[in-house]
Amino acid sequence: MQQNVFTSYLSEIQVSYKSKVKTSQMRQLASSKDAEEAFRSIWSENMEFYEEFYIILLNRANKMMGWYLVSQGGTSGTVVDPKIIFSVALKGHACGLLLAHNHPSGNVKPSQNDIDLTKKLVAGGKLLEIAVLDHIILSAENYLSFADESLL
Repeated sequence: MQQNVFTSYLSEIQVSYKSKVKTSQMRQLASSKDAEEAFRSIWSENMEFYEEFYIILLNRANKMMGWYLVSQGGTSGTVVDPKIIFSVALKGHACGLLLAHNHPSGNVKPSQNDIDLTKKLVAGGKLLEIAVLDHIILSAENYLSFADESLL
């Protein structure tokens, strides 16, 4: 490539997703209970100490392609940037997304911020044709599904 005045000031952007699992071996999710179990299997040991926000990418058949830790916060919240969520989903060519965060307090009732963020992510997903299928709130002993509660 020929050097010109612009290329010396531009960085190359690389995008990649590498699956370690064959499609036939990916687990298919059929319920919020399946989603809860999947999230618990990847969650850190800090469920009762601080909030974290994870996503699971799904293919067209609702098979789990992979997961990503979006953010870690404090005892009463974590910052979630929709651009990060959708950049990961686009890199992975996801058709669907599952969202999850924990409440260290043990109370799984969604806050108004939880509801507003979920609505924003559902709207963004529609624009990008990436379905947000559920948002799970976890505690050490319980969970709440936005889909089951008709909150999506």
